[in-house]
Parts: sequence; structure tokens; C-alpha cells
Amino acid sequence: MLTPAHHFLESSGVCAELRDTIQAVRACKTAAEERAVVRKECGAIRAAISENDQFYSHRNLAKLMFFHMLGYPTHFGQMECLKLIASPGFPGKRIGYLGLMLLLDERQEVLMLVTNSIKQDLNHTNQYIVGLALCALGNICSAEMARDLAPEVERLLLFRDPNIRKKAALCTIRIIRKVPDLAENFINSAGALLKEKHHGVLLTGVQLCTDLCKVSSEALEYFKKKCIDGLLKVLRDLANSPYVPEYDISGITDPFLQIRLLKLLCKLGQGDADVSDAMNDILAQVATKTESNKNAGNAILYECVATIMSIEDSGGLRVLAVNILGRFLSSRDNNFRYVALNMLIKAVVLDSQAVQRHRTTIQECVKDSDASIRKRALELVCLLVNQDNVKSLIKELVDYLEISDPEFKGDLTAKICSIVEKFSPDKIWYIDQMLKVLSEAGNYVKDEAWHALIIVITNAPNLHGYTVRSLYKAVLVEGEQETLVRVAVWCIGEYGDLLVRNVGMLDFEDPVTVTESDAVDVVETAIGRHSLDLTTRAMCLIALLKLSNRFPHCSKRTNDIICHYKGSFVLELQQRAIEFDSVIEKHQNIRSALVERMPVLDEATFSGRRAGSVSTAVSTSGGALPKIPNEVVKTTVAPLVDLLDLSSDDIAATGSSDGHFLQDLLGLDVSPSPSQGNVHPQKSGTDALLDLLSIGTPPAQSSSSPLDVLSSQDRSSSMDVLNKLASPSHVAEGSSLVGKSSTIDLLNGFETSSSVPETNGAAYPSIVAFESSSLKVMFNFSKEPGSPQTTLIEAHFTNKSPNVYTSFLFQAAVPKYLQMHLDPASSNTLPASNKGNIIQKLRVTNNQHGKKSLIMRLRITYKVNDKDAMEEGQISNFPREL
Repeated sequence: MLTPAHHFLESSGVCAELRDTIQAVRACKTAAEERAVVRKECGAIRAAISENDQFYSHRNLAKLMFFHMLGYPTHFGQMECLKLIASPGFPGKRIGYLGLMLLLDERQEVLMLVTNSIKQDLNHTNQYIVGLALCALGNICSAEMARDLAPEVERLLLFRDPNIRKKAALCTIRIIRKVPDLAENFINSAGALLKEKHHGVLLTGVQLCTDLCKVSSEALEYFKKKCIDGLLKVLRDLANSPYVPEYDISGITDPFLQIRLLKLLCKLGQGDADVSDAMNDILAQVATKTESNKNAGNAILYECVATIMSIEDSGGLRVLAVNILGRFLSSRDNNFRYVALNMLIKAVVLDSQAVQRHRTTIQECVKDSDASIRKRALELVCLLVNQDNVKSLIKELVDYLEISDPEFKGDLTAKICSIVEKFSPDKIWYIDQMLKVLSEAGNYVKDEAWHALIIVITNAPNLHGYTVRSLYKAVLVEGEQETLVRVAVWCIGEYGDLLVRNVGMLDFEDPVTVTESDAVDVVETAIGRHSLDLTTRAMCLIALLKLSNRFPHCSKRTNDIICHYKGSFVLELQQRAIEFDSVIEKHQNIRSALVERMPVLDEATFSGRRAGSVSTAVSTSGGALPKIPNEVVKTTVAPLVDLLDLSSDDIAATGSSDGHFLQDLLGLDVSPSPSQGNVHPQKSGTDALLDLLSIGTPPAQSSSSPLDVLSSQDRSSSMDVLNKLASPSHVAEGSSLVGKSSTIDLLNGFETSSSVPETNGAAYPSIVAFESSSLKVMFNFSKEPGSPQTTLIEAHFTNKSPNVYTSFLFQAAVPKYLQMHLDPASSNTLPASNKGNIIQKLRVTNNQHGKKSLIMRLRITYKVNDKDAMEEGQISNFPREL
């Protein structure tokens, strides 16, 4: 039995009706049958086109449009569109223009052939043909067509028929979007449309005026002066209008027109106090009279709120607008709540107090089941936090953290940590809240958060006992939270003796009995848990090394645990265990110095590093030292090591320091002799690492794990140094050699001279270190007398663009075998157009001089017209002799 599709294939010629073609396609059982039907029909249409059969051309084009919508190629029928458009009758033109809009777009060159036909139809006496031409032009108009046909469209804006005026306004919107330069030609005509009584024409006219204001400042000023009163009158009439069946939607008169009017008023009122003052009354009227139990009314209210928030206002209307958004937040519709949260995020900048009144509702949105609403509400809560409400807000968020979804805990934890760090009233509250977060969601806490917690702990000496006791109790309950384990192990290693002796008990604390064995149990359990990562287990080994000295009665047990990992399959743990065992067994005379408590860490330096900038250490000798509230006095004389730096091998050297290095913890005199000079630059506060084995000139700068007592690099050579240091004769020898400007080679012991030939006084060619379309950096080189490994670089920054660069900051990074010191730049403002430059000096010490050449990565940040900009590059074309 044959299907309708088979009957169709067996028929000859072109089907009489489009309806038959559609039925034949729908009757196909398979895709192959459908392709056969389309192929058969397209063949018949091609034959008709080649025979120039004009009688069925409009029917054939209709079929091609149907095939086009099905996804089949129909390019062979494009020229038929042009022929039908040129035909005299309305039916042919209608199909031709419909095919033109469907089969063609503005990017095709064949469209240029139809420009003349459209121009003739725009001047046609039949208004329906004029409407066809306007509709097509409004959909596919290109920039070239816009320039050619703009005069005809401008004339039709004043046509007698309202439908033509409406279509002409829509076509004008397309024209000015394609060619903004033509906007000034339509200003007067668009202003006349605002006086229309027909709502269709008025709606398109308002939209046209809005688009004109976006592209033309002249149009904006014109509508402010000439049309603002008329717009306010129209909006007032709509708001107070009785029931009009023609425009009524859910009991509200033409909400579409009201919304468009509000959008235009929003554009006109921005930055203009007089215009904003004129529309205050009508905006208050719309906000209070519009029904909020209808979707159309809520759309108007939302647009009214957006207008109030954008115009210049004294604040009275903004409170009303925020109250409307508060009603939206109480709605059951998720869309209403989402748009309300978005608008409140903008409103909190303008009137924080008004938004604060709805804080309870916003906090409830944080617990919403919709992920988008939770995210927006959490963002808004963070903006509402201040010193007065931080405790109550954090309590709510921490309580919710316990029951929140796992996919939301990451964002919630990050926000809580950020708020606690920024608004904490005192350190004990900060530590308590962070412990709660670590206990509830320690696996979601980012590294920066627990690094900051350890820095705060080191800066609160009177809270060390309380902190280590709290962490000990927490880790016994929540031992699976890895970040909690890290912080607890670190604190037990540092302050384990305070834990055992109950030092620093606060009034509200309950006494707890912890033995030395109990403290070691916590660390042993953590290091044996294979679910924890390598960093945590390595920190456990360091804690055991420190506890071996703090707990003499448990020293054998800690030694046995360390020795157990000498055979670990994890190379990092194995190497640490071997080194630590060597320290314990062979170097008792220096072990106490190696495992001393970490010094107070510099909070300002760590904060600057997290912000991406490095602050310069300032000497405060002779003046009062700054104080941390109710905690320790912090000095900036010595730039302390950032012991939480887990950076990569490249070490940023973006700041300088005028302070001094820490005294050598081994008791050796490491001060250079007066004749030696400052050959090696001092390390900055964020990049200097505390090398506990440094003697004489410090070795190449490296980035190590924050809690690693022995540097992870050059570990094999470190053991040789330990063997030398264990002998008093070597210590004495080392002390004497320092006075003779000697250096220590960790691989070859002590050396008294350098084998690198001097190149004093040599001239080196300047290089273009970096160049872009807007910036050029030149490097000039020189050497210090008697120090061939040290290169002095003078960087010259030139601005090639016509814009002045402000907040100019140069940053650089070098490998481990290089050390770098940056002097302050001559200015932070770079003049435009090569009319000046900024000069900054660098001092680079190459510890592999003669073997490895200089290499450097640079980053330059600045502001152009109050917008942040950044450029990066790598410099590898240094002269080889450097």
C-alpha cells in the first residue's frame, strides 16, 4: 500500500497547493522519504524557474520558504524573491518580501540589488505596499541601505496613516542602530510622535526617542527641553485612566506603554537634577497606585523602581522603591525575588540604611532552594555587613553552613571567611568564628583563609593557649576536615607545651587535661590518615620534629614515628623524615634553635600580597611602634618571612625594604664588614625567606612551604652543612670567614674567593625590554665595582599613547638563582605621547654568574581614564655577559 508521500512522488509536475506539499512531508515515515519528497519538489521548482514560469512563482517561493524552515538549502530561489518584489501586484510583493526577510540577511551582496525596488515601494501610492517595504527594511536593513533610504523613511514618519507611521518608527530604530550618524536627522520627527493619540504609534515613538538618546547627546538635550512635560502628562493620564477595553491588560491600562515611558524618563533624568525633580511626583503616584497583585502591575513597579534608582533624588523616593523591592522578596515567585535581589544590590550603594530594613528577609533568601537566589542573596548580605551587625549576620550564616547543600558550601564558606576577616571586632572573635567554619566546612576553606588565620594567631600571644586548646578539642570531633587538621597540627607543633600546661586560661574556659602523649596522638593519627593530602602530612612531620624537643618524655615516640616514614613510598615524606631524623640524632646542639617558635608574622605584608601588591617595609626607629588592638606590638623594622607563601618557583620582587635581616638563629655573626658593602640586596618583606641555616651572604632566594623548617630545595646539601655546623671548629671557621667577605657554597662548604672573573667598568648595550602599541620599556645596564655577579639596571618607561597613565606600578619576577631589589619609581604618573618617562632602578644578583644568564618576567599595571589596565611579558634578551 502506497503512502501519500509515494503518491506525491509519482505525480508529475509541481503540486497545485502549498498545503499538499506540507501534507506530503508530514506523511513521510522516515527521513529518507522526507528528503526524497523535498528533492522531487525542489527539482520541479528549479525546472519552473529555468522555464521562467511566472504564473506559479509566488507559490513556488512559498514552498521554498517551507523547505528553508525545515533546514534544506534554498539558495537557488533567492533571485525569485527579487523578481516577485519587482512585480506590480500586492500578492507577489507580499510573498517576495516575506522570502527576502526569510531567505536573505544583511550580509549577502545580492541584497544590494533590491535597494531600488524598496525605494520605489516606499514611494508607492498603495499604503499596504509601503508597509511591506518598511517591514522588510526594518528586518534586514544594512548600513548601506540605511544611508540610501533614510530620507524616505524620515518622510514616512509623518505619513497620514498611523500604521505606516508605526512601521516607519520601527524602521528608524533599525537605521540609527546601524548608522548612529543619521540620528540627528530624525530628532524633530521623533519628537512629533510623542504627541500621538494612537497608542501603537506612541509606543514606537517612545522607543525611538529612547534609542536616539543612547546614540546622540543632541537628541537627549532636545527631549529634555521640549518633550519632558508631554511625557509626564501621558504617563499621568495612563496611571489615572479609567477602564479602556482596547488597551486593558488585567485591569491595567497599556502596561507596555507605561514601561516604555518609564525607561525614557530614566534616560532623561540621569545626571539632571531639574528633570529628576519634575518627575518625582508622577513616579511616586505610579509607585503607590499601581496594583501589585497582577503580573503586569509588578512589571510597571519594577521599571518604576529602576527609574527611581537611576535619576537624581534626595532619598525619599528611594525608600519607597526599596520597600517595593522588599514586597517582591516576600513573593512566592522566584522571578520576582531574583530581580528584587539584583536591584537591591544596586540600591545598597545609594541607600544602605533603607536596604538594611529588609535584612531579615534577605537572610532568608540565602536559605532558598533556588541556587540563583541563594547566590544573589549571599552577595547582597556581604554588602550589608558593617561593624554593628557583623556578629548577628555571621551567626546566622555559620548556623546555616551546617545544613547547606554541598554545592553551595564553597561560596558560603568563602564569603563568611571574607566577612570575618574584614569586620572582626577583635582577634578572639575572629579565631572563634574561623574555628566554627573550619569545623563545619574545613574541606571547603581556601588556602588564603587558613593562612590568614595562622598569621592572626601568631599576632595574638595572649591567645596562643586558648587557640591551641580550642583546636585540640575541635580536631578530636571533626578529624575529617582537612583544613582544620592543618591548622590544629601547626598550632600543636608550635604551642604544644602551652596545651599540656594549660597556659593562658581565660575566664570562660573549662579546664581540659591533655598529656604529652595525647598531643602526639593527634599528630600521629593525622599523618597516618591516607585521605589527607601531602601538604597536611608533611606539616605533621614538622610538628613531630618540634614536639620531640618540646616533649622530652615523648621524644622516643616522636622519633620512632619520624623514622617510620624514612621508608615511605612518598618521596617528599621520605626525604623529610631522613633529614629530621638526622637533626634529632646527630645535631642536638642546634636542634633547639631549629625548632624555635615561629616569630610574629607581618599581617600588613600578607594582606598586601593577597591583594597582588607588595608594600614597602618602613623603618620606625626612633618613633612609636604601631599597635594591634588588644594584642601584640608589631614592628616593621625587620621584614619577616611570609611563612605562608606557597607560591611557585618564580618569586615576585615588587617591593623593597630598608630593614635588616633577622639575627642568625645559630648565633653566628652574619653582618657584613664595612669594606664589603651591600653587595647582595636586602629581600623585601614578602619575598625574604627565613633561612635557618644562613651563614654569611644569604643564598639564592627560594619559596618554601610555610611550615617547613628546612628548605625543600638543596636538601642533600643541607645535610652536609648540618654536619659541618655540628663541629665547633667549623663554626669558628665560619665566623672568621664572614669578616673576610666570604660566602658559603652549600654544595662545596666554605669558600674564600670567587672564581668568576670581574668585569668592572664594562659597557653593556641598552635593550628594548618590552614594547607594545602603547608602552615601551628600555633597560640600561652597569656593574658594581668588585661584584661581577651584581647588575644594576635602570628602567625607562615611555608612554606612546595619547592618554596619561596614572597609578603606574612595575612588578617583576625572577628564577631562584637570581635575587632582585627594586628602588621606588621616580613617579607613578606616566605622561602621554612620549613627552616624559618614569625611571626605576633594579639591582639583580646572579648566583649562577657565568653559567646562567638573566631572565625576567614583568607585569605593568596602570589606569587609563580611571580604568585598570595591565601588560605582561618575558625578557630573555639580556646580554650574555650579565
